[in-house]
Amino acid sequence: MAVLSLTASGCVTVHGELAVVPSVKRSEAAKALTAFVDAYNAADKAYDPALDKGRVTGALGAINQAGLRSKSVTSPGGNPHHTDLVLNDPRFTIPKKAGWPRWFVADAAPAGQQRTGDNEVRWLMAFVRESPDADWKAAYLTTMAAGATPRFTTGSDGYAVPPTGADLAVAPARLSADYASYLQTGSPDDFAPGPHTDRWRADRARDAKQPASTVQYADQPLKGGAFTPLALSTQDGGAFVFFATRYFQRQTTAAGYRPQVAADVRPLVRGTVHTKLTKDWMSSQVAEVPASGKVAVISRLEGVTGATGS
Repeated sequence: MAVLSLTASGCVTVHGELAVVPSVKRSEAAKALTAFVDAYNAADKAYDPALDKGRVTGALGAINQAGLRSKSVTSPGGNPHHTDLVLNDPRFTIPKKAGWPRWFVADAAPAGQQRTGDNEVRWLMAFVRESPDADWKAAYLTTMAAGATPRFTTGSDGYAVPPTGADLAVAPARLSADYASYLQTGSPDDFAPGPHTDRWRADRARDAKQPASTVQYADQPLKGGAFTPLALSTQDGGAFVFFATRYFQRQTTAAGYRPQVAADVRPLVRGTVHTKLTKDWMSSQVAEVPASGKVAVISRLEGVTGATGS
């Protein structure tokens, strides 16, 4: 798999492709979004991961597929509460780059919400295509109020500008490793206070020791392939970055006690839970990286993708 390189050049050369071109035509981007929504609706209605496996990848794909696998067991007849997802007013932000993979961002409003104007909820999704013969797949997803969505930098031709990395407080390629290290140790001190940084570390510390049990965390960076960070420059001189991490959460109970296993986790458990339950989490973040100062992690989408009992 070709890996997107967020180096000073801002592009990669794959199979001799040197031209920096738009990643996708807007009409093709619209078709990719429609194909994702159709597959998502079919999979959610049937609780069948096979129905949208070909339209998701990376962090979003791991979370989506594990969730559907679990629900196919807990609700084998499908989703009795399914309502079709409809995305209105789609907008597409398309960078120019050389080689593969290529990617773009879709921004759309789900139908049926009561919010309007700046408070309207928007879905921001990063789509990736690995090669000329591959389908477009959704790799990252976040939701934001319309008034908070980023203002991307575009050139005179209307296409988005990827950052070089050298012009930012933290290069996008470093974010996953820095974030994983920060969650483990508090260092490097690159991250602004918030619910996904210092407050999450405080929550972990609070929950680490409970009556008759302890909880440990191990965070790992994810930097390559389908988990490559995707970044676009913003008009304030910073960047908007999608990136992923993985973490393990192990609960150990005292003799005579057993970790409780949630109903949606139980289908994903390997082994038998006696005194230990280790959950494997996929975590997808969106960050605003300034030219100088600290990184703001503004959203986090996570899900259990596997578990082990012992």
